[in-house]
Amino acid sequence: MTRRSISGLRTIVTGATAGIGHALTLELISRGAQVLALGRRTDRLEALAKEVKYPNNYRSIAGDVTNRDDRLDALDLASHEFGGLDCLINNAGSGALGPFMSADADNLRQIMEVNFFAPAEFIRESLPLLSAARSPIIVNVASVLAHRAIPNMSEYCASKFALHGLSDSLRAELKPRGIDLLLVCPSTTATEFFDVAINASRQRLHRFGAMTAEAVARQTVGAIAAGRDEIILSLGGGALVWLDRLCQPLANWFVSRFV
Repeated sequence: MTRRSISGLRTIVTGATAGIGHALTLELISRGAQVLALGRRTDRLEALAKEVKYPNNYRSIAGDVTNRDDRLDALDLASHEFGGLDCLINNAGSGALGPFMSADADNLRQIMEVNFFAPAEFIRESLPLLSAARSPIIVNVASVLAHRAIPNMSEYCASKFALHGLSDSLRAELKPRGIDLLLVCPSTTATEFFDVAINASRQRLHRFGAMTAEAVARQTVGAIAAGRDEIILSLGGGALVWLDRLCQPLANWFVSRFV
């Protein structure tokens, strides 16, 4: 466990224009970090610049995390503006709702590109900068659904399971190089996720009791500082994970009946 100071932490946050990424950017900068926000919407990146506590610690770049050139441009900008990179936060995500049998075949490929292939390649591309940093860390924002899948979100669950597996493997592989890896597993969070998810308009969405993006950001930044390997956010999410580990048949019945 490597404890680190957030002040001065040179960080890239993907998916920074909304939800958890937006909250992470504000939380990190409020604690003195230098943040390069990567997102697709220029207007929101400019609006975010007006919200941060220390504007001199904020940089932004408009781009698509699935585009290799945009990822490399972000790394070049971090190197030029901050002199290096200490923390890569893979937060950008996409989802889909509905039965697998009726889904468009392109749904799975689109979701895997955003939720798995892009962060995997961004990690690979960032390793030269991270290897030269002091107490570097990679943060992959997954989900409780990276541990226990539920009906009608099969593509999303598959992508987060893949990110979970990659994270566990890389944590051990990168440890000798001094690079930590934190897996963040939020439960349902009050963000735009359900508004922009594929087929979201066809579903009845129940978000009662959802965590706020700000709460997720505070706990994530705390875990970065503490050098944690993984955090599962919310009591309900943790209970579901442990139920699946201790009695999978009961977990299967629960999600088929109530989720």
